[in-house]
Order: sequence, then C-alpha cells, then structure tokens
Amino acid sequence: MVKDSIQNKAIILLKDGTIFFGKALGVKGTSFGELCFNTGMTGYQEIFTDPSYYGQLMVTTNAHIGNYGVNDDEVESKSPKIAGLICKNFNSNFSRPAAKNSLQDFFIKHKIVAISDVDTRALVSYIRDNGAMNAVISTDTNSIDDLKKQLNSFPSMKGLELASKVSTDKPYFYGNSDSKFKIAALDLGIKENILRNFSKRDVYIKVFPYNSTFEEMSKWKPDGYFISNGPGDPEPLADAIQTAKNILKTNVPLFGICLGHQIIALAVGISTYKMHNGHRGINHPVKNLITGKGEISSQNHGFAISLEETESNNNIEITHVHLNDNTIAGIKIKNKNCFSVQYHPEASPGPHDSTYLFDQFIEMMKINK
Repeated sequence: MVKDSIQNKAIILLKDGTIFFGKALGVKGTSFGELCFNTGMTGYQEIFTDPSYYGQLMVTTNAHIGNYGVNDDEVESKSPKIAGLICKNFNSNFSRPAAKNSLQDFFIKHKIVAISDVDTRALVSYIRDNGAMNAVISTDTNSIDDLKKQLNSFPSMKGLELASKVSTDKPYFYGNSDSKFKIAALDLGIKENILRNFSKRDVYIKVFPYNSTFEEMSKWKPDGYFISNGPGDPEPLADAIQTAKNILKTNVPLFGICLGHQIIALAVGISTYKMHNGHRGINHPVKNLITGKGEISSQNHGFAISLEETESNNNIEITHVHLNDNTIAGIKIKNKNCFSVQYHPEASPGPHDSTYLFDQFIEMMKINK
C-alpha cells in the first residue's frame, strides 16, 4: 500500500492557475487551503500539529521530511492541523530510536493529503514573489478544470474566522491545582508547549473556549489572563476582542501570543492587515527595544498589526521589532499590566531565546497579587 501510494502522480494548482507536479504520499484525495512555507530545518511534527496552521497547505523548505519519524510526546495538539503537506524528499522510513511511527503512517492515520518530489525551491520562490495564495493539492490529475472551479469558490484567509475550528468545546484544567498562580487562558488554538511552560512555572491553567466572555472567565478569580495563538484573521473574533477589552478594564495581568497579540491590539484600536507572505520559521531575528538585545525567534503568522497606528498610539509602547522587515513584534500597554508578542516564546520547534517572557508574566502576577 505504501509503495503504491508513493507512485501516484499529484498536482499543486495555485489560485492564479500556476501548476506544479509531484507524487502523492499518505492518502489519495484533494485538499484546499492557503499555500505557505516554513523555513524550519527541524520540528516538522510540531509544525504539522500546531493549531495556528489550520487551513493551510504547508510547503517545507527543508529538503528532507520524515527522516526521524514521529513521537507522541512531540505534538502541539491531538492531531495534525495542516490542510496538506508539500515537500521535496519524503522519507517513509525513519532512523530515530525514540520515534514510535513513520510520518507516512501518521498521515495515513489522520487522512492528510501530502505530495513529495516537488521542486519546492521554485514553488517557494514563486509564492515569495507573488504572495501567499489559495491552492489545491490533489491526486486527481485528470480533473484540473473542475479543481479550478472549486478553488475559485474557496474562501480567502482574509476575513476568515478559524479559531472556532480548533478551540476546546468546553473548559478544562492543565497543571497542578496546588500551584501558586492561576491563569485563565482563552483558547484560540493554544499550543501544548505554552501550557507546559506555564505549568512548570507553578501555574495552574483553566483553558476556556474561544468565545468565552470575561464574566465566565473571571468567575474563576485568576491571577492573570492569557490569550493564545491560533489560525485565521483576527478581525472576525468580536467576542475575543470584547473579552480583551473587559480584561484590560480590570488591570489584572494579561499576556497575548501571536493571534492573542493581534486581539489585544484590536482591543485598543490598532488595526491588523494580511501580510504578503507572513513569517513562518524558527530563525526569525527580533530586537528587544527595552534591553537592546537580539533574539532568534520561532514565528508563525500571516497577519500583523499596523506599524503606523501603533507608533501614533500614545498608550502603546513598542517593545520588540522584527529585524527583517521592521514589523511590530511586541507591545506593552502603558499604565496597564498587559504585554504581547507576535512570535512564539514557547518555540516547539525553535530556540529558547524568548522564554523569559513567561517569567516576565509570572513576575507581573506576583507584583499584582
């Protein structure tokens, strides 16, 4: 079965009509999504299970994928969240002793459509120049006209609310109930390693669904609030934006990561916009404007907050900037116990340069308690 599936021809059809060819692996089928690329050289399992990638067709720039298999301890959610995978060389066998299964078996189990033997250098160069766009990957190479019609009706990521697709259905707890601090987390697509980082810092977390109100979250009487990462456009998340506004009124410590950072910005009147390509990888340079130090960061976002509106807002202090394009990478609200970053301090995958942000939040709760 595995050998035969790899021999199946497959195509990648972009919204503008461009076509790339490859070979199918995993399962036969068709999958739609926004085409984007990740420059990380490792951590593919964490990338594939990151809820922030929901609805996206992932192109990996690393030439070899699957060579170290999969391990149940290295997931960021219970299942892969990408819409599909596009890669150059795919290894159906793995060599790592700690691996439990092959990546191919993982894809087959979760019915993920994936394509290998693609000229990913050419594909990435193309979308770098032309921007992230919707695409379809399919093993049905004889129905291109039909695929074009379906692709034309597939919704754009701009204006698309996806947090509801990956958020928890009901509140749950994480960590030790005897911990010193309590955090109420709004789950817009929270990563497992964020919860791990809080828990190991003596924090007990209650995770709430994406549309939870401030009243529902505040009943738990937390020492702090957290708004998580997640997929899609932040602007349609009216409930989350209102919850952030209400939290800010109380001045109880508030921390946001990635989509949570954008929600906090929207709550104070700063707009967001869809980026040409976004930032996705584990080697993005960020400068901390408070300390003057540089950080290598893990990033995954296709939207950002307005530079001009942030600079002109007297209530906002810009704390971090992305050194490649000068986009806002972190803010602090003046006279409020609130800060947020546009990148992933929990990494997984990625460097640990920015884990101090969790300690900074703990210190903020300690002072406020």
